[in-house]
Amino acid sequence: MEFGEPVDVVMTKWRERPHWVYPARYLGRDDFGDWLGIPAGTHMSRPGAEYVAPVDQVCLAPTTGSAEVNGWFATFHRRRADGTGSGHAPESPVEVYVDIATQPLWEKGSLHAVDLDLDVVRGFSGRTWIDDEDEFAEHRLTLGYPDEIIELALANCARVHDSVRDRVPPYDGPTSDAWLARLIDLS
Repeated sequence: MEFGEPVDVVMTKWRERPHWVYPARYLGRDDFGDWLGIPAGTHMSRPGAEYVAPVDQVCLAPTTGSAEVNGWFATFHRRRADGTGSGHAPESPVEVYVDIATQPLWEKGSLHAVDLDLDVVRGFSGRTWIDDEDEFAEHRLTLGYPDEIIELALANCARVHDSVRDRVPPYDGPTSDAWLARLIDLS
C-alpha cells in the first residue's frame, strides 16, 4: 500500500457479527506493524451506534509476526487544541485505546479483525485500566469462544496492559506522535 491510500477498517465480533466499520488512510509500516490515520470528522458506525471522530487518531495494526502476541488493534488519540483529552467523555479523556482482538489481517485494501471485547485504556491522566471484562466473561459463554481464543485474549490483554501502563513503545507517546504528524501532513 502507498502513503495516503484509503483503507476500510472492518471490525467484527465473534461469529461474523458486525461491529465497527470506518474509513482510514494508510500511513506506513514500521517494526510494530501498519499505521492508519483517521482524520477528525471521520464517520464511524456499528449496528445501533454512530460516532464522528472529534480529533485526529492513528491506529496500529500488528499485521506481521505471531498471532500469539499480536492479538490487538491500538488507537492513539490526539489532544485537542485546548489541551484537554480526545473528545471522549470529559471525565474519561482517552489517550490510548487497545482492542484485544484476533490479529488484524489485510484483505483487498481492507483491514479485518475480530474484536474480543477486552480493551486496554490509558487516559491522558496516565491511569491505565482493562475495560469490558464483564462483556468478555458473558461472550466467552454465550458466543462459545474456543479455549484457545480465550487463552490468547487473556494473555494478549495482560501483555498489552503492562506495556501501555509502562509506556513501552509503541505506547510511549513519541512513537504514535510521529505517525500523527504524518496524518497531519496528509491532511
